Amino acid sequence: MSHPDSPPPHPRSAAPLNLARMRHELLTPINHILGYSEMLMEEEPLSPTSAGEFQRIHAGGRELQVLIARYFANERLAEQRALHQVYPELRAPVSQILGSVDLLAAQAGRAGRPDAVKDLAKIREAAAHWLVLMEAYLLEQTPAPAAAPAATAAATGFTLNLGFSFSLPDVKTGAGEFSDSGAILVVDDDESSREMLIRRLERPGYAVSGATNGLQALALARKQRFDLVMLDMIMPGLDGFQVLAKLKADPALRDMPVIMLSALDDENGIAACIELGAEDYLAKPFNPVFLRARISACLEKKRLRDREVSHLRRIEEEQRRSEELLHIILPRDVAAELKATRAVQPRRFEGVAVVFCDIVGFTAWCERHSPEEVLSFLEGMVESFERITGEHSLEKIKTIGDAFMAVGGMLVPLANPPLEAVRCGLAMVAAARQHPANWEVRVGIHHGPVIAGVVGRTKYQYDVWGDTVNTAMRMAQAASPGSVCVNGDTWQLLRQACRGRPQGRLPIKGKGELEVFQVEAIGDPLPAPGQVG
Repeated sequence: MSHPDSPPPHPRSAAPLNLARMRHELLTPINHILGYSEMLMEEEPLSPTSAGEFQRIHAGGRELQVLIARYFANERLAEQRALHQVYPELRAPVSQILGSVDLLAAQAGRAGRPDAVKDLAKIREAAAHWLVLMEAYLLEQTPAPAAAPAATAAATGFTLNLGFSFSLPDVKTGAGEFSDSGAILVVDDDESSREMLIRRLERPGYAVSGATNGLQALALARKQRFDLVMLDMIMPGLDGFQVLAKLKADPALRDMPVIMLSALDDENGIAACIELGAEDYLAKPFNPVFLRARISACLEKKRLRDREVSHLRRIEEEQRRSEELLHIILPRDVAAELKATRAVQPRRFEGVAVVFCDIVGFTAWCERHSPEEVLSFLEGMVESFERITGEHSLEKIKTIGDAFMAVGGMLVPLANPPLEAVRCGLAMVAAARQHPANWEVRVGIHHGPVIAGVVGRTKYQYDVWGDTVNTAMRMAQAASPGSVCVNGDTWQLLRQACRGRPQGRLPIKGKGELEVFQVEAIGDPLPAPGQVG
């Protein structure tokens, strides 16, 4: 085996080259590359960089057209410069195309564009087929002595009916481009045919298993994963068509590609196999070029299908995680609306209890502790508050520094939102005192109408606004450490079920003077005016 870049012996002694046929066969896959890339460029971009990658694919195809026209223009020019010597120059644009296709296929998978994935697979299939033809034509042309054509064919690998003999590089040495491994099952009752095909397939590095009949083939397919099945049509017992039907009827095996093999020119049988799901058909005796090209293309299709399935599973997993994250960021009903309509309509809600809770002296405490301690302690406190709000059917809205905000009666119906908010606030006070940091918190509650909606486009934030929100915040600021405060209006809704203490009329920023009450417990109501609480 000679090196791919070494000149062939006596190139001028080779028979005349069929350049017209070469041009036709080499230009056909290039036309596929150009056509699909042009269609994809007309569609919505896959990413900010996809346009440049598509342009590189298209430019590579155009460059190949120019090179083929240059080196396959006439026989005299081809003979003056041995065609195998231009192999590196012709291969470079295809490598560029394949690299861009792989990058774009990954982008198409992440973008959820299965149609683009399929078109890119067609481009890659065309490029892979072009490489098969190019290696056959260019790498190792050798003269075919008229006296011993059979011997020459045996020594060089095979003979193509183009006027010269050649052999493909031995992929086990790393000289070729088709060393991709694949597990192949060969099913043929004729031992000689089966062994010959197995040997041919093992040479390029495929892992090949053999089966002598249909039943054995089905047993092996159910036991071991194969990337391709090469199935003889004529066999005793279960014939190839029956085996194919059983493979395609089995959900675990139906995606396994099958190439049918036959020495009979049975067009109806071939058509029936293709309709049933066979990938391709090869006639015996095999043309080695077609054998290699079809197996390579079939395996490449399967790799692309597997990659597509993997991408889709990954997308589904990412979507699941995104939904989980969305439900963490947004209330469930709001997240569902955002997913369905890509927007959340702002709404006004009546009778909502708003809870504000902040940690007393938190800023000074932070100055005395490390960032790691601050984050750890605050995270533990917020998790406790989230648990408490959930237990009382309130919805957490957000945290702002050390402040925690929740609402009741807005998205989840409550019989008495302000009373449930008080229960939640008193539980927060108790949880803070039991926290390792031994914090005190101040809780403010107010009841009334709010406006709710989503703000932001890159980082969603579900928020509530209105005088009810502002008043609840001011009540938290007015509260003493370790207490829950409400104003007079909200207290009127609570006094029959709670025990509390009036704080008098206090100046509230932006509100003037408001009557403020400290809620001490759920239980005995506040004494009547003039009595001791």
